[in-house]
Amino acid sequence: MPSPPAFKPSVLCILSLKRNLTIFALLCALCTHAVAAAKPNVVIFLADDSGWGDYSFNGNTNLKTPNLDSLARSGVVLDRFYVCSVCAPTRAEFLTGRYHPRGGVRGVSTGLERLNTDERTIADAFKAAGYATGAFGKWHNGSQWPYHPNARGFDEYYGFTSGHWGEYFDPPLEHNGRPVRGQGFIADDLTTHAIEFMERHREQPFFCYIPFNTPHSPWAVPDKFWQRFKDKPIGLRASPGSREQLDQTRCALAMMENLDWNVGRVLQRLDELKLADNTVVVYFSDNGPNSWRWSGGMKGIKGSTDEGGVRSTFFLRWPAKIKPGTTVREIAGAIDLLPTLTALAGVPRVGNKPLDGRDLSPLLFGKTGEWPERMIFSHQNGNVSARSQQYRFDNRGALFDMIADPGQTRNIAKDQPDLAAKFAAAVTAWRADVLPGSKDDRPYPVGYAEFPRTPLPARDGLPHGGVKRSGGAPNCSYFVNWTSLDDRMTWDIAVNTSGDYDVEVLYTCPLADAGATIELEFNGRKLAGKVAPGWDPPLYTNQDTVPRPPGESQMKEFRSLNFGVMRLEKGRGLMTLRALDIPGRNVMDVRQVNLTLRGKRAAPSKSNEQL
Repeated sequence: MPSPPAFKPSVLCILSLKRNLTIFALLCALCTHAVAAAKPNVVIFLADDSGWGDYSFNGNTNLKTPNLDSLARSGVVLDRFYVCSVCAPTRAEFLTGRYHPRGGVRGVSTGLERLNTDERTIADAFKAAGYATGAFGKWHNGSQWPYHPNARGFDEYYGFTSGHWGEYFDPPLEHNGRPVRGQGFIADDLTTHAIEFMERHREQPFFCYIPFNTPHSPWAVPDKFWQRFKDKPIGLRASPGSREQLDQTRCALAMMENLDWNVGRVLQRLDELKLADNTVVVYFSDNGPNSWRWSGGMKGIKGSTDEGGVRSTFFLRWPAKIKPGTTVREIAGAIDLLPTLTALAGVPRVGNKPLDGRDLSPLLFGKTGEWPERMIFSHQNGNVSARSQQYRFDNRGALFDMIADPGQTRNIAKDQPDLAAKFAAAVTAWRADVLPGSKDDRPYPVGYAEFPRTPLPARDGLPHGGVKRSGGAPNCSYFVNWTSLDDRMTWDIAVNTSGDYDVEVLYTCPLADAGATIELEFNGRKLAGKVAPGWDPPLYTNQDTVPRPPGESQMKEFRSLNFGVMRLEKGRGLMTLRALDIPGRNVMDVRQVNLTLRGKRAAPSKSNEQL
């Protein structure tokens, strides 16, 4: 029987096979490209007033921070990471990649915390690249549009814009400019909203910034966290001779364990959403500890430009790309985060102002090579210190070897005069280049169609006559002791849009004193009204776990007084609130004046009216 003929594929069959293979190869290439091109999500945790020593990862046996310890072990630790000595400047440096004075941030209150509107932020860059952007927490770089976070690249904002908040349980907050009432403990509430943001945007890349307001005082924490510390002996203590108050330490550590729990909530949800592998998670703090407590023997706390005031814990995790258990010894700082995170995500910068920070991604991937020597400068209230890889030159001209003497106990400037002179020259040059040469003269902007409601808190105004602030710290204060026709309060404002404005005052007033006639005046325009009805709630008694610092105001429930409609013309001037008639002993206490451009009203608030 003859064998079957050998198979001879036709030309058509060969062409078909080649075509199918080509299509298959293209599909594989497209799939590979899609995976490679998948943009990572970015989650930034920023603690408020947490020192380097407030973590069990760094050796503090007084507390347990298992979620943050795990975050550190599963990614990279920047061992020498530097921030500013107070809150708002660090936030500005993170947002811009530039030293904070360049962007107009000179302080933490009374308008000095505002980031100039010509600065472009890291959120601007990620938003332009197609990311959903959200911020949930303490902003502290300006309250009015266009300083507001919704004007700085964040699609969604939930939290408070001040540098300090006086209510930590069921607090008055805002959501995209609308007043809302928070639910429960503030850090828990902020975390819940951040998680909901990530859930809503799981199908697109997101940039989620969570600037907590803890362990910043007031000293308040949920009872289940406080009970672990209420009577706990504190083993590791601040340096001998310090002014450590143990109950403040206990509460700060309880707040840290709560913060750790909330970080764990976010990390767990990323796992559940199957997003963890391609999410860059960053954690750091904005300055040194806000009270005297253990900090590894470093000199200084919050407000100091010494090592303890400006060295922060820093963890970064990206499971898809970065090897766990990595430690970077080279010095780095908040100014490096914008260039680093945009580089990691492949996101172009927005804006063309020169950066002070560096892209750290080679260090994160272990490619140290020839890493250039650098100095990182710290500034607070005219004091400047400089840090190199080995030395710190402090604001008094003393030089310290930070490897041999991490506690800054021995000044070696006389032993190494050439090195001290090099640092002194660098500081002089930095001052000339970075520090502003004139005083801050920025008014508070009012009247933008895209953000019609403008808050003018007491923090941003000035008291005159017998009027005082309720506390020494202007943030989250209110005006009190308004008893005379000679008393007044003013706000330096610039109206952007001529129009009719609804005027609202957040006030309290003893019932017996109700009925005063008050007048609001701006550039010749006046609006008068009555303070009624009386509203005299007690100070809160359920907010503090241990007594708050004496400079911080005790808060109470303020009510909205709808004052009427006032015509404001475009221009700058002093807005003045005064009394025309005082039938009782006091006029009222004032927390805030709100001006809302008519015809452009924001969506109504879901909160109760007593904010």
